Amino acid sequence: MANDSYEGGCLCGAIRYRITGTPKFQSMCHCRSCRRASGAPVVAFVGVFDDQFVELKGTRTIFESSPGVKRGFCRTCGSSLTFAGENWPGEVHVFTATLDDPEAFPPTVHTYCQDRLPWIDPDDGLPRLERFGAGQQS
Repeated sequence: MANDSYEGGCLCGAIRYRITGTPKFQSMCHCRSCRRASGAPVVAFVGVFDDQFVELKGTRTIFESSPGVKRGFCRTCGSSLTFAGENWPGEVHVFTATLDDPEAFPPTVHTYCQDRLPWIDPDDGLPRLERFGAGQQS
């Protein structure tokens, strides 16, 4: 990465954030929970440590979508912004498409492929994981 700081935000601009440094992972998640939370058939994430993420404007609303899983979104426009789970302590997973420059973080792996919709069959040569557990690297 040429730049070590990237900004992003929600659709309406009420929330702005910055991530810094090298991400822990860049993935495409196929799990049912992410699909339902986003309304998309697959969701790209950039995983960073908590200290690499800062809100610059506004505050995300946090919704516990299942035990131990907290999803951050904009209360005004509904944009999904972040995911945090007890299986990944000290991390925040940012929805890649909410970054101003999402092209800077192409996915390197597909995760939760066990839940993949049958009409989504990427032919991108990236590794496919059935799950994405604690401590599992991309």
